[in-house]
Amino acid sequence: MTTETGITPTGGWAVLGPGRIARRFLAELPTTSTPLVAVGSSDLERSAAFAAEAAALGYADVTAGTYAEALADPRVTAVYVATVHPTHAHLVLDAIAVGKAVLCEKPMTPNAGTTMAVVDAARRAGTTLVEAFVPRFHPQLGTLLGLLRDGAIGDVHHLDVAFAFRSADRTGRLYDPATAGGGILDVGCYPVTMAMAVVGAATGRRSVEPVGLAAKGAIGRTGVDEWAVADLVLPGGITATLRTGVRLQDPNALVILGSRGRITVSNPWTIEGGSTIEVATTEDEPRVIEIEEVAVYGLEAAATVAAAQAGAVEVPEMTLDDSLAAARTLDRWRAAIGLRYPFEAETAAIPTVSGRPLAVAADAPMRYGELPGVGKRMSRLVMGCDNQPDLAHASAIFDVFMEQGGNAFDTAWLYGRGEYETRLGRWIANRGVREEVVVLTKGAHTPHCDPESLSTQLLESLERQGTDYADVYLMHRDNPDVPVGEFVDVMDEHRRAGRIRVYGVSNWGLDRFDEANAWARANGRAELAVLSNHFGLAEAYDVPWAGCRHVTDPASKAWLEERQVPLLPWSSQARGFFARARPDFTDDAELVRCYYGDDNFERLRRAEQLGAELGVPATAVALEYVLAQPFPTFALFGPRTIEEARSSMRGLSVELTPEQVAWLDLRA
Repeated sequence: MTTETGITPTGGWAVLGPGRIARRFLAELPTTSTPLVAVGSSDLERSAAFAAEAAALGYADVTAGTYAEALADPRVTAVYVATVHPTHAHLVLDAIAVGKAVLCEKPMTPNAGTTMAVVDAARRAGTTLVEAFVPRFHPQLGTLLGLLRDGAIGDVHHLDVAFAFRSADRTGRLYDPATAGGGILDVGCYPVTMAMAVVGAATGRRSVEPVGLAAKGAIGRTGVDEWAVADLVLPGGITATLRTGVRLQDPNALVILGSRGRITVSNPWTIEGGSTIEVATTEDEPRVIEIEEVAVYGLEAAATVAAAQAGAVEVPEMTLDDSLAAARTLDRWRAAIGLRYPFEAETAAIPTVSGRPLAVAADAPMRYGELPGVGKRMSRLVMGCDNQPDLAHASAIFDVFMEQGGNAFDTAWLYGRGEYETRLGRWIANRGVREEVVVLTKGAHTPHCDPESLSTQLLESLERQGTDYADVYLMHRDNPDVPVGEFVDVMDEHRRAGRIRVYGVSNWGLDRFDEANAWARANGRAELAVLSNHFGLAEAYDVPWAGCRHVTDPASKAWLEERQVPLLPWSSQARGFFARARPDFTDDAELVRCYYGDDNFERLRRAEQLGAELGVPATAVALEYVLAQPFPTFALFGPRTIEEARSSMRGLSVELTPEQVAWLDLRA
């Protein structure tokens, strides 16, 4: 029997990285039915030594070689990645590329941006990928979660959990920033994923992550975290205190407090030896459940193989959404104590996750248009640069956008006090693509909406981005107290100086737009070339920010169609309304205030219905609605994840008829 992922019952494992954890894996592998057949390392002597140890366990035909040689072995159907943290990603991607199921040691990668890219690759390939958190596979966790679901201690209120130890000295990978050392990533990930599992069981939710996180910690002289404490607020109002460290021993227990009592787990990680679960309530005498030691590494290996044989990309014990949520939480914990590794710094030359040069995919679905004066073709989708929390995240999502043919990016002097456009500029420099991309730069936002501020902010934006020109410059707001001619004059001055190629305005009234262009024609200036107001399938009942303008009314649509002014609509996806909105989802107050209403939920229903007929998500239908207008549009969208970006870009695969556009907009 061979599945779509290539796993057969007679296949075998390859171990990449024959270190201490890999030896524990090897010791328990005989409890499974899938043998070790290959080992790969950057050190051939280590590979050979590991193969000799495997032979002593009865695995006589183990090939010892490099990582590439292990992955090329036709007998290998599953790969265990146990190298240092920063090397996980490229080895996982290499394994996925040749169709191998992957069990990757925690953490999947050092940060959420890289983890997001790795998970995306597995999902697209349909290849099994599992993050090796051994407590998730131990029967103890199932017993614990069952107690919580049954209400053994009433409503869960708080949990206290730790994994910390004192290492002998400050040497080795644990104390090296280059190998992502420190406690949070090495063992702090265990309390994080335990808290997620406990709260998920207590609330009936899946892939839980904190709604609030505060932390303190000690960064040692080698530049890694030696001790850290985090206070979490989780769904359902449940709180948690997490501790981790590599220079301070902790009792390493789990205590869960509920409305009727307490559960204490003596050894929540069950790496070695047995454990106990003590349940103490106001109603009954304390009872102790004995947990025996099991070959938990064998259990996670068997679960990975079983998932691959079933054609699944993940396992229920630790889903890919769990891994993404954990990675985001670990990023937040490190950020809260000011820890960032040199290889992921904002000034770092972060490569593509695969390590290969960035290139547009042969089957890229992107559509293109032109803005006269820019001198480059421009993707009809424009990536908003205000949802990327760090350079690793930005690099991962920008790379996917460009691989799919996207080349237009929207940023502003105001966003993140300059962090976002600096981040975009660093990515552009790292990839060497300044002449291939179209950058939209915005400035002159209220209260600094005047000609002098416009010039100051433009120069600051260009310096932050590391460039000497803006492909498109947009005034972010209007100031009716300033005559339009003064704004046109200063933008045209910068255009003639080569700092701007074309210019336009955002959140301007159509009368002021016409007035500005009349001034330009009368005075020999270039006209406003583009407008960027709110437009999309969802009607805006309110605007998220003061001074915003929309063009969703019939008169504005007629104006756009008559003049054929290119529109760059912001929030074309209505802040994720078509991906996240449900009447009972009220976590995002801005989403609720601006878009929740009967008509918009009917538009959502119709988008979902039409999407089901066309085989695309509602987000794709909402995006195509914008692109299908009878005037030029370049839709700005702001995906927070690669998954959201791909979901929206699927709209490029469909084309709506005028009748479908009218039906979606409740006009038919």
